[in-house]
Amino acid sequence: MGGIWNYSGTAQSSKIPIPQTNPRYGLEGVHANRDRHDRQRLEFETPLYDNLETNIPNFLMAYSDKPFPADAPLFPKHGMVLKYLEEYAEEVRHLIRFQTQVLDVRLHQDDEHGGSDRWEVTAMDLRSRNATTAFYDAVVVASGHYTIPHVPDIKGVGDWNEAYRGTIIHSKAYRKPDVFRDKKVLIIGNSASGVDIAAQISRFCKQPLLLSSRSDSMFAQGAPWKDVPEIAEFIFPDTLEDTVGSCSDGQYRAVRFVDGSIETHIDAVIFATGYFFSFPFLLNLDPLIITDGFRTRDVYRHIFHIEHPTLAFPVLNLKIIPFPLAETQCAAIARVWSGRLCLPSKKEMRDWERETIRDRGDGKSFHVLKFPLDAETLNGLERWVSSAPRVSGLENDGKGKMGTFWNEKAIWMRSKFPQIKKAYAERGEKRFEVRTPEELGFDYGRCQEEDNNQDMHA
Repeated sequence: MGGIWNYSGTAQSSKIPIPQTNPRYGLEGVHANRDRHDRQRLEFETPLYDNLETNIPNFLMAYSDKPFPADAPLFPKHGMVLKYLEEYAEEVRHLIRFQTQVLDVRLHQDDEHGGSDRWEVTAMDLRSRNATTAFYDAVVVASGHYTIPHVPDIKGVGDWNEAYRGTIIHSKAYRKPDVFRDKKVLIIGNSASGVDIAAQISRFCKQPLLLSSRSDSMFAQGAPWKDVPEIAEFIFPDTLEDTVGSCSDGQYRAVRFVDGSIETHIDAVIFATGYFFSFPFLLNLDPLIITDGFRTRDVYRHIFHIEHPTLAFPVLNLKIIPFPLAETQCAAIARVWSGRLCLPSKKEMRDWERETIRDRGDGKSFHVLKFPLDAETLNGLERWVSSAPRVSGLENDGKGKMGTFWNEKAIWMRSKFPQIKKAYAERGEKRFEVRTPEELGFDYGRCQEEDNNQDMHA
């Protein structure tokens, strides 16, 4: 249980090519590999690292009907999240086939059922290596998007990596901070994982750790590192000597930033530059839903395949809180597939996709729901779910299992959680004793009272 929350080694992640710009890397030959006893494939490796803690407070991260234990730290460690998911899934565990890899999901028009879509699913038992095929009326693709690392093709990075083997990794291959002791480290990317890894390594590496990014980060308040610009080039000896004259060996390990400045003597580079969307078992779906890997195409509200809405993709979104979004999206999927909710026409769904492209672009930003858009999306979905007609015999007074709705307090906490995380981290080892944001000074009731008093005085 738990998918990527299961800790693993880095046998394949540490061997990816640099740069890595192929959304199907390591997955193209999935059928050819059916007879290989290769249990260390890239898709079975986690992006977890030893000291990972959530960057989301547990009360926001939880499903609506299962809070984290009362004695859980405000930001749990990854092992506690895995235990939480195992407990949450206990009642459906008997439905799950473990040690099974889906090889192919293929669309069929079923004439016996009025021409409706049906899905032929081929899966392989990883122990026996036997493949079986079955037909289904609908398929949920919940395999996530933290499998295929993206390492951008910055000028010179491939040659630099060849010359200085082992100095460049993607964050998926990071596990321990102390292996960077006394090294000069450069991290590229300042989203949640990049910033967290930087904070860990900065306690061991040469000072200052360098963090390269294109924009400010919501997670980087009071950061123990030096912010540097975006990298323009990984420099090779001849180029560097032309710029600064004769160089020592260490100076050859250099980069040039977009502002023209140069940093030398770099010992280690970590690309925290994210992942590609990749669904290798859907390569027979025409047209392809994955092209360049930066978004999933032909989806309505980031969930339903427009042409074939019995194919659904929960939690494609980025910059969100995944568990409550998954819960609410799946409540919508269940109601659509049971006939309690209706999707709009294909034209209207296409119009939604075109408008989203117009507003956010046709690349990585398409699925991004930064706050407050994530809260608006979550509550909008919950309202849609709530509009479904009640059914006699269902739980919750005929409504069935609902999703998550964020009230004003939850939205306020969502807006504050980078500051809450910063205050939590400042407690050092005593942070694990913190159970609520109020202990860190984030009291919604008090803040509302203060705001009301200010309004009265104004």
